[in-house]
Amino acid sequence: MYEDNITKENILSLDKKDDLAGFRSRFYIPHRTIYMDGNSLGLLSKDSEKSLLRLLQEWKTLGIKGWMEGERPWFWFAEEMGALAATIVGARPEEVILSGTTTINIHALVSSFYNPHGKKVKILADELNFPSDIYALKGQLKLRGFDPGKHLVLAKADKNGLLNEQHIVDLMDDETALVFLPSVIYSTGQLLNMELLTAEAHKRNICIGFDCSHSVGAIDHSFNEWDVDFALWCSYKYLNGGPGSAAFYYVNKKHFNKQPLLAGWVGYQKEKQFDMLQEFIPSPNAGRWQISSPGILGSSAIEGSLKIIFEAGICNIRKKSLKLTSLLAELLQKKIISKYKDCKIVTPLAEEKRGGHIAIEHPEAIRINEALKQKGIIPDLRPPNIIRIAPVALYNTFEEVWEVVETLKEIIDKKEYELYDKQNKYVT
Repeated sequence: MYEDNITKENILSLDKKDDLAGFRSRFYIPHRTIYMDGNSLGLLSKDSEKSLLRLLQEWKTLGIKGWMEGERPWFWFAEEMGALAATIVGARPEEVILSGTTTINIHALVSSFYNPHGKKVKILADELNFPSDIYALKGQLKLRGFDPGKHLVLAKADKNGLLNEQHIVDLMDDETALVFLPSVIYSTGQLLNMELLTAEAHKRNICIGFDCSHSVGAIDHSFNEWDVDFALWCSYKYLNGGPGSAAFYYVNKKHFNKQPLLAGWVGYQKEKQFDMLQEFIPSPNAGRWQISSPGILGSSAIEGSLKIIFEAGICNIRKKSLKLTSLLAELLQKKIISKYKDCKIVTPLAEEKRGGHIAIEHPEAIRINEALKQKGIIPDLRPPNIIRIAPVALYNTFEEVWEVVETLKEIIDKKEYELYDKQNKYVT
């Protein structure tokens, strides 16, 4: 993508031409830090700070009246944020809700979409998915009286540690009741072809859902166009909603007749929610899968962060993200991987197969990761041997990508990582 002879001057010119460069000043960048961990926790924006402080002020001055009299009435906050997020995933406003957490939403949705009957009793997932997703799927199988060892089918990775879509399709047999997969593999950064997988599942009369935690906010989606049945994602990575902020879920409108088996009072028809009736009357839209009262303060930052994403445009964000990761991959290949055989990129390099980060495999990943942090670079470690580097379009620069690779090269060339402990000290 870039010239064979990539110079620092070339890199600086890319930043000067960057249409999204102005958004960086709206984020709080940790002092003297190159932050490349936005795929784990996005940074705080001034817009998010503003929306959070507004909610605090409303609580301070309005008390309980904030539920109906806030600038954005708290009573409708989950629905309003869902409607805003719907625009970046290609969904209808009534199909997306801000609610719960990723794993809670897996339980809530899978309990409705997993409908074993006759021979169709298995759930198809993959061995590379985030462990919490697998725990939830196993739990749902046990609740129905099935053995996860027999009824949870996990697609295997190939020799390169990647998933093959055709292999997944081949596993969709007449015993498959549900398919649940990630949009982007959290470790390698591989982007799956959601459109293809959805079409193939539907050809076999199988419902399919996706965990899009590592794609929403970095990649444009078309859930309705692809006819995805359901999806869910967190808001603290590329959406910059803050640590532990509420998650989102999407349910295709054609499934609004399904009953939420993990029903809660917030999923009740909004106009009658305070009638306190014993009979559950679900909301006529995706809101019916809400369980508990929304955490308004904990969700408040997402309003400001979505504002920035809308201004930048999700397609523009994806375009710059691809440029950043392409540059990163090319520099890594030229300066490090061509020299050291024990270091390799495990992320697919084809743009249509790549998410928002580049994953590097190295036997000394734990110590290299620590060395990078000591030099003011924040990457992400996935033990035992993967370092993830995520240049985020809204606040990272091309120059920072250059600096990261130069620093990484120095650490490996001089074996500076040998100064650090081989044990991972804490979770990132």
